[in-house]
Amino acid sequence: MLVAIAGLAAEKKPVTIQNMPVPVHMPAIAWAPDGKRFAWIEEKAISQYDVASKKKKQLLALGPLSEKAVKPPKQESVDWQNRRVSEQSFQWSSTGEEMLISLDGDLFLLHTDTLKWEQLTATPEVERDPKLSPDGRFVSFRREHDLYSLEVASKKVTRLTTDGSATLWNGELDWVYPEELNLSTAHWWSPDSGQIAYLQFDVGHESVFPQVDLLSWRALAEPERFPQPGTPNADVRLGVVAVEGGPTRWMDIGEARDHLLARVNWAPDSRALAYQRLNRIQNRLDLGLADVRTGVARVLLTEKDSYWVNVNDDFRFLNKGKQFLWGSERDGYHHLYLCAVDDKHPSQITKGDWEVTQVAGVNEETHEVFFVSTEQSPLERQLYRVRLDGKQKPQRLSGGAGTHSISMSPATQYYMDTASTLATPPRRTLHESDGSQIAVYQEATPPDVEVLPAEIVKIKATDGVQLFARMIKPAGFSPDKKYPVIVMVYGGPGVQTVHDSWGGAGFDQVLAQKGYLIWQLDNRGSAGRGHTWESEIYHETGAHELNDQLDGIRYLGTLGFADMTRVGISGWSYGGYMTLYALANAPGTFKAGIAGAPVTDWRNYDSIYTERYMGLPEENPEGYKRSSPLTNAGEIKARLLILHNIEDDNVHFQNSVQMANALEREGRQFQMIVYPQKSHGVGGPLRKQMEQAMLDFFEKAL
Repeated sequence: MLVAIAGLAAEKKPVTIQNMPVPVHMPAIAWAPDGKRFAWIEEKAISQYDVASKKKKQLLALGPLSEKAVKPPKQESVDWQNRRVSEQSFQWSSTGEEMLISLDGDLFLLHTDTLKWEQLTATPEVERDPKLSPDGRFVSFRREHDLYSLEVASKKVTRLTTDGSATLWNGELDWVYPEELNLSTAHWWSPDSGQIAYLQFDVGHESVFPQVDLLSWRALAEPERFPQPGTPNADVRLGVVAVEGGPTRWMDIGEARDHLLARVNWAPDSRALAYQRLNRIQNRLDLGLADVRTGVARVLLTEKDSYWVNVNDDFRFLNKGKQFLWGSERDGYHHLYLCAVDDKHPSQITKGDWEVTQVAGVNEETHEVFFVSTEQSPLERQLYRVRLDGKQKPQRLSGGAGTHSISMSPATQYYMDTASTLATPPRRTLHESDGSQIAVYQEATPPDVEVLPAEIVKIKATDGVQLFARMIKPAGFSPDKKYPVIVMVYGGPGVQTVHDSWGGAGFDQVLAQKGYLIWQLDNRGSAGRGHTWESEIYHETGAHELNDQLDGIRYLGTLGFADMTRVGISGWSYGGYMTLYALANAPGTFKAGIAGAPVTDWRNYDSIYTERYMGLPEENPEGYKRSSPLTNAGEIKARLLILHNIEDDNVHFQNSVQMANALEREGRQFQMIVYPQKSHGVGGPLRKQMEQAMLDFFEKAL
């Protein structure tokens, strides 16, 4: 059998740009409130899986609903809504007997027992960010810049706010909040369904970036609100309005200017709101509690850090609101704490030189919290459970090495585990809360092309710190030959690229099939190794990251099969920045580089991200200067290709224009390819063109 499988694998064709497979689709699932079934959208239909019977069925084909929806008129200008805004396509009611569906700008209600549906809205306006009230009697949503409620039985619509405008947004996020604070919505139902808490954004002070569509016969202005370092952020305040309408009660939580409102949670009794508020440079976070009747607020807990405080989603009210779960990096690693509302001294639940990466669920009856962590290894993600009192060692529940992504039912009786390793594609299995497997929900699907093996390499940095890298040896590898190297880099905070998980048949595999040695290393400043590790980049990005990357390249030189005269480097976004920074600050190391959507001066980027790591420009001018690839642009001697969308909403094309200007002034030659899409990445049919251009560039340069 082993011989047969090996022979079958050998028959697979090498992956190319033309035959590169689309990754196997594994749709996100939404558990019903009873935790006995879950639903998902696939192939233009909503389907349901029943855990007990292990059977799935289609609940609703979406085609008939789409035919009934009133399609909104085509917009003249693009809506620069951030991709991280989470507007649910469907949502279970609290009983599981109904399902709210948002489709083509209108809202529908499916009765899951009879499978009959009714249309709730039929308007040319788009109902944005809809939510069912906990009792199922109302639906909240936003039209333009105001909040509305709809009574399901009567279809009566009530406008809850009336002052929305081009610069005053009710229940609507600006671009930077979801991007950098991972805040996905701006309004929340109270547990008793009587009130809605919402954020109001005054964006009138935010700078406007002059995006322009150049594909039409007349250039079309598409301005984007985008606060840059040192410029005003949106002024944000927190209010509460009754479901029937009336005046908003504003919470008295302090000055809005130069503060960030990162999280909002209702107390179980609907009488108070918990909120998380950061100062502008994000080295102090206050967790407060505001009385919704009076607006009076008090601080429950404060997090301070010498560098910055990372916001998380671990907060949970427990014990009928008398206690709460809290996540903190106060000991250098992200861990869980149990806190009493009236006691500012939290007790630590998890502890060690590893970090909690996700709270999967909390069971108050058994006094357990289920979480995903790096306790096994920074390269893995495993599921554990531990008692809330922290008196027991965490018990590992997930089986097998690798990376486990967990979706747990509301009452924690079941969970879906999506697991993979470097050598095995993702596989989905259903489990009881004790880890025992119930069923294989979706088997792993190997691609129909050859995937060359990737391996984890452990090396020592110059100062003795252990670094992790991923290597793919080229097709037909022989240790007696020398191969050109392509360093694939990201390097920035909040991202980990080297881990024991399936990489698929992507562009790195195409390059390896063409004879390149692929190398990827996670430097200090990246995610997965704790806050102390991450904070190395504080107030000066680039330098520490590059030092670790150079240690990795020196290691390659000891192997004997890496041709150190032909080393290329490539990255996108922060990786594009690192590519340019490396070429400018280690000019003799690389022969060629491809920088995709690079930041070239941190003063060009958004305020919240940049100031977290770099501080304010006026307080750290030298750090900004040293961190910019523009500073040493004249040192770039390698062949260079820059790729960028002209309407990139995240890293603006301004960055690449400034880099081009600096290179031209220094007499340096380079290539640039400009794309017309309105996104941070190049996708669709243009992607193959881009990848072919990248491949051709490296073939000529290396």
